[in-house]
Amino acid sequence: MFKRILLAVDGSEHSIRSANYAIELAEKFNGVINVVYVVDGNKAKSDVLHATDKFALKKMRNDKLKAVKELLNKTDIQYEIKILHGEAGPTLVNYANNNEIDGVVLGSRGLNNLQTFILGSVSHKVAKRVECPVLIVK
Repeated sequence: MFKRILLAVDGSEHSIRSANYAIELAEKFNGVINVVYVVDGNKAKSDVLHATDKFALKKMRNDKLKAVKELLNKTDIQYEIKILHGEAGPTLVNYANNNEIDGVVLGSRGLNNLQTFILGSVSHKVAKRVECPVLIVK
């Protein structure tokens, strides 16, 4: 049922809580986790400006994944990490829909009602457009 799980991460506490749920699903269904971190254009520019070289940039991005990697390394679950570029919502949807993903696990951003109404949250965009079940972790 959930053989291929997409875990969307961004380095936040929501990502860590989401990772715990993804791990439970993967253990229950003997699944594989695809950890995806999406870097949008503004964040990419900011990262490049603050990094001293390409190795520092890579380290900054890997630091965002560190806690989730540590959780996954404590298990026997197979996983792979992808760093993608683009707007988070559409990029995650595209990845899920084009890579035979059976379920997506991601954290809620906690936007207030006005922000959600005007901007839409990543979790809302993913849940609305992806072709598989989505678990949004508060």
